[in-house]
Amino acid sequence: MLLSEQDQFLSYNGEVLVFQLSRPKRAEEADDKTMNLCVRRMAFNRDTKLFVQKSSGVFSMGASHSEIDVICCSCTTDSRTGIILPCILMKKKKRNNVKYFLLLLHSSNQFEPSFYFKLDYELKEDIRLFAGPSLLWRHANKLFYISSNTCVVQSAPVQLSSVVWTGEIVGEGSVVLGIRTACLPEAEDPDGFSVSDRAIWGSEFFGYAVETQKMLTGTCFMPHAYSRVVSSVYVCKSERLKKQLRISLVAITHKKQLIWFQNGVPKGVCELPYEKPCSVKPALTSSSDLLFVVSFASGNSCVVQRRDRLQVTSKWQKVKCVLVDDFIGSGSEQLLLLFKDDSNTDVLSTFKITDLGEVNYASGINYKHDVPAAEGLQENGLLTVRALETRLQAGWTSVRELQQHLGLQKRVILESCRALIDLVEERTHILPKSKENQCLYLIYLKFFCKEGLVSLWDDVENPADSLSKETSLTPNVPEHFTEELWQRVVGDSLVVGVKLTESFYLSLSDVSLSLVMDQDFSSISPIIKCQSKIIKLNKAFSTLAVSSSQIEPPPKKIKLDMHSRNDLKNEFPKRSSRIQVDGAKTVTAVTSLSPLLAFHHVCCIVLLHARKQNQQNDSLQQSKNITVLCGKIFLSLEDISNGRYSVKMLRDNSYCTGSMEDILAVLAVSVRFSFQIVSCDCTLTPVSSWLLGEMECTPFKECQDNVFCHKAGNVHGTIFNWALKNPFEGILTVFCRNLTVLFQCLHSLARALPPSCGVKLLRSGSKGVLFEQLALALEKEMLTLKNSLFFKETKAENSLTWGNESGKKINNAPLASLLDTEEGVQQFRKKLQKEREESVRSMNQIINGALYQKIAFKIAEAQLSSDMIVWRLA
Repeated sequence: MLLSEQDQFLSYNGEVLVFQLSRPKRAEEADDKTMNLCVRRMAFNRDTKLFVQKSSGVFSMGASHSEIDVICCSCTTDSRTGIILPCILMKKKKRNNVKYFLLLLHSSNQFEPSFYFKLDYELKEDIRLFAGPSLLWRHANKLFYISSNTCVVQSAPVQLSSVVWTGEIVGEGSVVLGIRTACLPEAEDPDGFSVSDRAIWGSEFFGYAVETQKMLTGTCFMPHAYSRVVSSVYVCKSERLKKQLRISLVAITHKKQLIWFQNGVPKGVCELPYEKPCSVKPALTSSSDLLFVVSFASGNSCVVQRRDRLQVTSKWQKVKCVLVDDFIGSGSEQLLLLFKDDSNTDVLSTFKITDLGEVNYASGINYKHDVPAAEGLQENGLLTVRALETRLQAGWTSVRELQQHLGLQKRVILESCRALIDLVEERTHILPKSKENQCLYLIYLKFFCKEGLVSLWDDVENPADSLSKETSLTPNVPEHFTEELWQRVVGDSLVVGVKLTESFYLSLSDVSLSLVMDQDFSSISPIIKCQSKIIKLNKAFSTLAVSSSQIEPPPKKIKLDMHSRNDLKNEFPKRSSRIQVDGAKTVTAVTSLSPLLAFHHVCCIVLLHARKQNQQNDSLQQSKNITVLCGKIFLSLEDISNGRYSVKMLRDNSYCTGSMEDILAVLAVSVRFSFQIVSCDCTLTPVSSWLLGEMECTPFKECQDNVFCHKAGNVHGTIFNWALKNPFEGILTVFCRNLTVLFQCLHSLARALPPSCGVKLLRSGSKGVLFEQLALALEKEMLTLKNSLFFKETKAENSLTWGNESGKKINNAPLASLLDTEEGVQQFRKKLQKEREESVRSMNQIINGALYQKIAFKIAEAQLSSDMIVWRLA
């Protein structure tokens, strides 16, 4: 078929429909009484890379002394069936009478007349086909429309200068978006911006719902200021949220611009490469990119891609038509560009199919001379890229879900911290009012209870009694259990100390401090990461003890964090003979100072966590987790700059004048190392000389057995404790900032000691004490296992009937008499079988999950205690 000016192209279900008017050959020499409208369905063949004809159809019309033309064609919805069908608008002009009729094309290539109407003028301006099928046009600044339901031309009660878009809007049906002269109201409009906008620009946008004859506000599409420049619009999305119409669209302007609008606000703009843009249509490609195809009056076209921003990605010249559909059957859309070619008059002779990605077919390329495997490689590559894109999208989905999960965890932790602060300050904690947040918090609350953690909120569900009795956040503590709360700044560390009374501390174990910011920060966690240490100083300082909450091996520490409760009722007692009653225990918390200085002024709540032990009648102990408020500390950058909390270690004659708090602060930030020094042939007098001489140490006034190093350099601030067991053996304890300082001290000490001296690093804790603790820990482990098995047997005895079934008793006759007769052998066999079954039942008991969890936790904690002591002994 030859190409003519009357050819119209339309894409439908991946095919190209070519409409052409022609006269039958048998009537060429006749009186021109008949005109045929021919349609050809063309499909792309991926083997030959060409368009081939699948089928065709013809519609004949009488054309006696008449002029017949194809006005336009489009795909619209048939209101009778809801199926989208190709629709063609025809014009038949005879003298001054103009008749228009609309045809529907079915899949059988049969044409169906939908409706016709007559006018005394020709349609020339803003002709649009939309659902119904319906037809809309503009004439003499008035809007007219007709549908297949009424078949009557109707006029809309609006005056307009142009129609920029026609389509469907959620909740409104078919809507026309047009531009008209601004109609200013007589009274002042409450929307002042809209009045001034229309007054300045003189024109405005408006929406008109055809079915309901309802006017829509134009500002929900675009600001009125753009009404002077916009030539065409495509609405990408429309929805209603809380009775508000939300619309996303793109518009092209006479100023060579494509603008993206969202809810009436411009969100992006792109400059177009050619003058006079006339239409825009979307395309969704295989890479899920939204493309906008812009056609120009000059016959050029370009594609604008919307990713991070709007940008022109491709442009072509001498384009006759651009169609969008799935022409190669890949499941996504491609662009079909039909180029003007005067040298070739065949239909679809010069074309290009592309999605600006992997798909790229063009006419004029001889694919037969390509490598035979090239097509397979291209298709395999396309499938591989799609699989990778699918995996990438799944990965992004997982990342978003993980981010939501982490965000939920963060909110729960923040709310828990606020609840903890309210609890220790005896305030009523109020959960967020959002129903969504409450549901999420309740989900995590159930998880906390399931894992044996303590809820800080008011529980909706009643947890098990065993959980509610294990932890007390408001314990019975003495009214004055702390002697002092202080803070010091040592280098880049903040040290907070709580001095506990001796009587209160003797009833505690696993003591630690935590710092919680009192300010309400929604973006950061109020919990301050810190390390707790317990330091005890008596008057002589000779029994200095520093223990850290971080001395256990990492795997064991994880177990303690996962199971923070202690419900063991059989706790071995501490040996009170080892505890000195003079002096008081100080618990310190060390944290990094620089992050806190970013807030300029910081208020922190100091909380004490411990296990409170109650002595039982059976010489074992029952412990309970407690959390008590010790007070608040205040910190500001101005106080730190003035040196208010600085450590002051000065020489006063032959002593160091540091206060007890200063000493404890230095010890808290220091790392402790103990060395055993043994000499075989001489006394250890050189150690004291080395401390007082080369290291320039002076003893503290408060505790003279410990000396402070005043030597300039890295070793300044190091604390030494030298304790002689006998003239030939002693223990040197070094409190230093890091390993570099320790190596410098040891290097200096090695030069001062005689060659025969031996230096050995000691583990923390005395071996004798550790052996006693190990024995008690193993005894506790054995008791725990025994009690668990005894509890299991007791349950079994209550649930089973041993050697008794339905009131029958087996005669316990002597074995010899039973085996004498055949009946006795059968009786003995039954008795043996029954005992075997009872034994199997006793070994395979079923217990509920809560009981099993309680038994397993007791055994695990007992084994954990003994494992830690063995690790320290190793």
